[in-house]
Amino acid sequence: MVDLSPDTSVLIIGSGAAGLSLALKVSGYADVTVITKKRSIDSNTYYAQGGIASVMDDNDSFDLHVADTLNAGQGLCDRKAVEMMVREGPERIRELIALGIEFDRDAKKGSFELGREGGHSLSRILHYGDMTGKVLEEGLIAALKKKENVRILQNHLAVDLLKNSRGEVVGATVLNKESNRIEILKAKATVLATGGAGKIYLYTSNPDVATGDGIAMAYRAGASVANLEFVQFHPTCLYHPDAKSFLISESLRGEGAALKNLRGEEFMKKYDERGELAPRDIVARAIDREMKKSGDKCVYLDISHKPRAWLKKRFPSVFETCLKFGIDISTQPIPVVPAAHYMCGGVKTDLKGFTDLPGLFAIGETACSGIHGANRLASNSLLEALVMGHRCSVLLKEKIQDDFLFDADVDLPRVVDQKSIESVILDHDWDLTRRVMWDYVGIVRSEKRLKIAEKRINQIMETIEKLYYDYGVSADIAELRNIALVSKLVVESALSRKESRGLHYMLEYPDKNPAFERDTILKKKWK
Repeated sequence: MVDLSPDTSVLIIGSGAAGLSLALKVSGYADVTVITKKRSIDSNTYYAQGGIASVMDDNDSFDLHVADTLNAGQGLCDRKAVEMMVREGPERIRELIALGIEFDRDAKKGSFELGREGGHSLSRILHYGDMTGKVLEEGLIAALKKKENVRILQNHLAVDLLKNSRGEVVGATVLNKESNRIEILKAKATVLATGGAGKIYLYTSNPDVATGDGIAMAYRAGASVANLEFVQFHPTCLYHPDAKSFLISESLRGEGAALKNLRGEEFMKKYDERGELAPRDIVARAIDREMKKSGDKCVYLDISHKPRAWLKKRFPSVFETCLKFGIDISTQPIPVVPAAHYMCGGVKTDLKGFTDLPGLFAIGETACSGIHGANRLASNSLLEALVMGHRCSVLLKEKIQDDFLFDADVDLPRVVDQKSIESVILDHDWDLTRRVMWDYVGIVRSEKRLKIAEKRINQIMETIEKLYYDYGVSADIAELRNIALVSKLVVESALSRKESRGLHYMLEYPDKNPAFERDTILKKKWK
């Protein structure tokens, strides 16, 4: 007899700050399985340099942090969600410190060394040098390893969600990359924490794992997704032929780094009175405009006026990485370009991570909780991940029921030997999808470009679906299937928003339109 009982109470797909912090909380009352498609540390969290924004200083206030977040979000933030995140943030920070995760402090006063980034009215970014994400990720993993009722399965790639006859999500089909077999993982609650989708673009600050898996799986299962037109381009990624996706933290601009064109002229004040500390959408468009006017391939970020010893202490990762590529940031400006960085949209959720599919939850960058609106305020992402991880854990304690029903009609895909498919086909479609998105759905958009992108992405999707159904699934096919679908959804969302707001800038509609002060909701149409 087939065992139809759940394999785990809570299945968490993804191992960034949102998923790991949730697993830690849930481990207090239930068994947890975390799956991650590469190593447990392979996540956007691990590479987050800047820090965590939170009100931890007497000179700061919740009202100021809320106001800064709402201002960045350009009228699309859910104020209730923002206030919730800001007010609950300090307690989540204290919990991290209790785990042994520390942040930089003033050696004499013992108070936090708070950084400042674009869009913030004062300094409120907690950091550990420029390796905050790494320290956070490693600290959470260390804490989870002490929990007997938590298992982390590495090299397990979720392919699709499973639903029972009641329409509840009851787990997922998973490709075990070590055994090259498809497995079924049954769960009373399934949480998507797969991070973002930066890899749908040719140039991105994201690691290779950021292929939009959670968004794609949720949409295919029938969940609503929202605001996918709002893709945040980080203004400053290292421009060097041998550098791959290396982010130059916004904290450098917060510490006085200046953006200059290749003639050495500062230009940001021409676009915004806040200069280098304007929100990311404004800075990215300004750099894009300067590059297009001059025909240059990059601009410069100059912090060489700061002492060498200070730079090495404050930005050890940036300093050493740039030096590896022959750039001494204490004497030379850093060549930088914008790159896709963060998805402000995602799977639509309430303020506890609940989606509109029973049994399915989403948190972190995978989710659209209403916090970020049309543009994310710098360093709010890790704070959101921690706050929503906590709130979701409270909800799951109530939602995990004993009447688990697994009668899902599972049609397991075949696992294809990667060698049996011509790699040139996959490589071509992977590269073409990302190039189309970069060329036609980038920082500045137009209806003509978007319609060209829509046509080409649809053609690519037809090819990929044929590969999937004719041959079967492999890790490459699964990821390519996801980036093509998420790309299609981004294009569809962008075409529907006929205005310019936050991260979405349309040449035909350069102004905000009050008629579009609402979420862009997409849901699969079932025949």
